[in-house]
Amino acid sequence: MRRKASLILLAFAVFFATLSPMLRWYAFPRLAKVPANEYQDMVLEARNATLLDYGTMRARKVPEVTIVQTLKGNVEASERIERTTGRDVVVWDGLSYVEGPDGKMVSRIPERYIFDAHTQDPVHAPGESVDGDPVRREGIEFKWPFLTEKRDYEYFDAQTRTSAPIHYKGTQDFRGLEVYYFEQTVPWTKVKYPKTLPVEGITPEVLADTGTTRWYTTVRKFWVEPLTGAPVYGEEIHKEELRGGTLLGDRDKVTAFAGHVKMREDYIEHTVDLVKTNRTLILLMTSYLPWGFLALGVLLLSLALYLEARNRRPGDPTPAQATTTEPVNA
Repeated sequence: MRRKASLILLAFAVFFATLSPMLRWYAFPRLAKVPANEYQDMVLEARNATLLDYGTMRARKVPEVTIVQTLKGNVEASERIERTTGRDVVVWDGLSYVEGPDGKMVSRIPERYIFDAHTQDPVHAPGESVDGDPVRREGIEFKWPFLTEKRDYEYFDAQTRTSAPIHYKGTQDFRGLEVYYFEQTVPWTKVKYPKTLPVEGITPEVLADTGTTRWYTTVRKFWVEPLTGAPVYGEEIHKEELRGGTLLGDRDKVTAFAGHVKMREDYIEHTVDLVKTNRTLILLMTSYLPWGFLALGVLLLSLALYLEARNRRPGDPTPAQATTTEPVNA
C-alpha cells in the first residue's frame, strides 16, 4: 500500500510541478487581456487656468477648465480586425472633450486606438485615427503593458501625432500601491487645429488662411501600477499658443490654454480601488498560483520519496523472501 501511495503522490508532484510554469508562461498571456467591451471615463481639471476667448481673441484667467476623457470598446470593429490579423485586438473609440467654466465646449477630439489585448502593442488597421486624420501609432497610449518594466517606453502624443520616449523616473508609493513614475516632455511643436472649434463659423481652414498657427507643449506625468499596467494617477502641465498671422493683429502670440491638469479626486479613488482588485488577479496568475503549485509539487515529491524509503528500509524482507518457504525433509 505504501508503494502505491508513493506512486500516486509522485504523479501529483509531477502534475503540479508542470502546471506551475504552464500557468505563468502559457496561460497568463492568453488569459490576461483588456476586455474588448471595456468602457472607461475620466474627469480631469485645471484650476486657475488661462483660456483664450475666441470672441475677443484675448487670453483670460478662468477658475476651472474640465477635460472629460471617454474610452469605449468597439466590439464589432475588434472582431472584424481580428479576422484579418489573427490576433486578439481591442478597439477603443475615445473622445477628449474640453469645456470652460461656463460649461461650453472648448474643443472635442475623437480618436480610434487599436491595440493588442495582451501586450498593448499598436495594431495597424484601417480606422486608426486622431480627430478624423489617419495615423500610424508607434508605442503605447493610455495603458502600459501588463508587468510593466522599469524602463523607458515609446508613448504616442495625440496632439503632435508622433511618438517619443516617456521616461521611467523611479518607484514610489501612491495610496498604498507601489507604482512606477513616468514623465515625458513634449517641446513646443506646431500642431493642427481641432476640427471642431467653439465659435460657429470659425474652422481650421479659416484660421489657416489668416496665417496664424497653433503651437503646443506639455509635461506629461503618469503613476503606473506595474502588474496591471494601469495608470492610477496622471497630470499634465499643458500650454497652447496661437502665433503670427493676421488673426492676432500686432501681437506675435497669444495663450490659447495654459493649466496644470490633474485627475479629479473621485476618479482617483475609483481607479485605485479598481486597480487593487485587478492586481490581485494578476498576482494569482503570475506569482501566487505558480509558486504555490511548485511548492506543492516539491512537498508531494518529498512525501513520495519518504514513503518509498520507508518501503525499502533495511531489515524488511523483500517480496521474494516473504513468499519463499523452507523445504520440508522427509
